[in-house]
Amino acid sequence: MAKIQKSKIFEVYEAEEEKRKLLYTINLTPEVKVYDEILTKQDNIEYRRWDPYSSKLAALILKGCPNIGFRKNDIVLYLGSASGTTVSHVSDIVGKEGFVFAVDIAPRVMRDLVFVCEERKNIAPILADANRPESFADRACEVDIIYQDIAQKNQVEIFLKNIKLFLKNNGYALLAVKARSIDVTKNPKDIFKEVKKVLEKSLTIIDFRPLEPFQKDHCMFVCKK
Repeated sequence: MAKIQKSKIFEVYEAEEEKRKLLYTINLTPEVKVYDEILTKQDNIEYRRWDPYSSKLAALILKGCPNIGFRKNDIVLYLGSASGTTVSHVSDIVGKEGFVFAVDIAPRVMRDLVFVCEERKNIAPILADANRPESFADRACEVDIIYQDIAQKNQVEIFLKNIKLFLKNNGYALLAVKARSIDVTKNPKDIFKEVKKVLEKSLTIIDFRPLEPFQKDHCMFVCKK
């Protein structure tokens, strides 16, 4: 087993194995898995392997992004939490003093997320429509960082609405763009350019990465308010 060591990303760890880089976070809830991730113990610390094919945030890191914005103790608004795969790694990163508001509109995945939250006390599941941020404003607060992974045609509009309502000045905002959800007839590269133009009007884009080969027709924007 290759030695796991700190990466350049805060609270994210890495190891080299057979010429490929593996990512890890320190397990906030030792011996408890969230999905089928591999748990590895080294020097009495338990690490969870972070799969870039299951998590766009992990894919972003492996594509070379030097700053994903997340820090220990951050308050996070996560839009499109699904059943909690990436949310759980964000929970590891921000730690016990940080907090994650995890929003999803689908009751089925929210049930899965509730089970995750039983072990992880720094996540609050919110069953709500991210397209109507005012509908859950009483259940969240101002945050240090917004992360959005929502496959809807108006995903950019949703992102900007939530930034306006919840994100602190100088806060970070990450947008995972699924090109095929915006327009299946257009070249994904053209859609990414259009999204960039819209975001630049109100945010500073500090990083942009296509996520292939991990995620087809996806990219990630890292922005600052």
